[in-house]
Amino acid sequence: MLDGRHGDAARSALEFQLSVGEFFKAEDFVPIRTAHLASDPESLRDAGAAYLEEMVSKDARFRVPTTTNAGTVDFANSELIGQRDVWPRRARRILDSLESMGAHLCNTCVNYQTIDQPLFGEHLAWGDTGTVIWANAVGGARSNFEAGPAALAAGLTGRVPRYGYHLPPQRLATVRVQVDAKLHGRAAWGALGCLIGRELNDYWTVPCILGEYLRPLPDELKSFGASLASYGSVAMFHMVGVTPEARNEAEAFGGIEPARHLSFTADEIEKLYREFVPENDHADLVVFTAPQLSIMEIGELAQSFAGKTLHPDTRTLITTSSIAAAESRRLGYVQTLESTGVIILEGVCFYVMAPHELAEDFGYRTLITDSAKLANIIAGYGYNPVFRPTSVCVKAAITGQIPW
Repeated sequence: MLDGRHGDAARSALEFQLSVGEFFKAEDFVPIRTAHLASDPESLRDAGAAYLEEMVSKDARFRVPTTTNAGTVDFANSELIGQRDVWPRRARRILDSLESMGAHLCNTCVNYQTIDQPLFGEHLAWGDTGTVIWANAVGGARSNFEAGPAALAAGLTGRVPRYGYHLPPQRLATVRVQVDAKLHGRAAWGALGCLIGRELNDYWTVPCILGEYLRPLPDELKSFGASLASYGSVAMFHMVGVTPEARNEAEAFGGIEPARHLSFTADEIEKLYREFVPENDHADLVVFTAPQLSIMEIGELAQSFAGKTLHPDTRTLITTSSIAAAESRRLGYVQTLESTGVIILEGVCFYVMAPHELAEDFGYRTLITDSAKLANIIAGYGYNPVFRPTSVCVKAAITGQIPW
């Protein structure tokens, strides 16, 4: 590749990866099975779109299956939600380039729930924080957080520098976390991820979570990991009796004494909700997103909203993958939700939909969500985030008021 026998795109990609590997003192490269990369114009902007077009001009082709993360635009609903015209144009440039390179344009932050379940022990080059922490912790696969250019390069070369979470010693637990609470629902598990992440705030720290009542459902584990990664930059966790590299506490720590001991209770989770204070009791937006919702989550919301009518001054959004949306439509969930006024968006997550412009154009300010990850991010876009359990968010969508 460095000799140019596989083209200019592969050569430049490998040169970039060599510089990354040298920075992290990697000894060699390791082949990967798949790559997962950013594709949203909110992050890439015109410079990113131009870079991808330049790579296409160099006949860039992905050497391994490469999937795309959640995007900025649902082309069928962009006008409905009032996005500015620049975003569909940018998105089309980016997606056309990635498709030319051979990417699978799934536009999802839950590729592991739809098309690419990570397998134990395999090496990956995934970029989205929520996908990486799932791959490492739940799947037992190996991936670092691969930033946009790094994930793109990995897809073009089929390998990554072997450092960080590709190495067994990095994967051992370093912090012991005791949880004495019965958690139910994605908001509660997201709250736990927030509490732990705030305490750690370190990419190289691996928490081991223990507790008598820790029996998360897959969607709850999804929300926990995404929140932990968002608040703490954490790329991996162990949960004793749940994740594959923590059949017991001793296995998780590998004979190493914990550097720290943390503990959390149900009272602390309830207290966390109260930290997100609404400026008034009216909800401008109710958003179910980050990560994108699964078929089961959409079904649960359809049941909650069935026969109800949304408040006319409160806009309610759901983001999901096109795959989950198609099956939810077949099952009648989409029709139920849309009949109440809920807008279902495919292939996007709210925080990469240029939300600052939506706030400017429509006066949005107070946003209520059951996503701890969104509540962490969205304040930076000019919103007043209110993080609450799912049932409270449903009530807010119907009444327009924030119950507590």
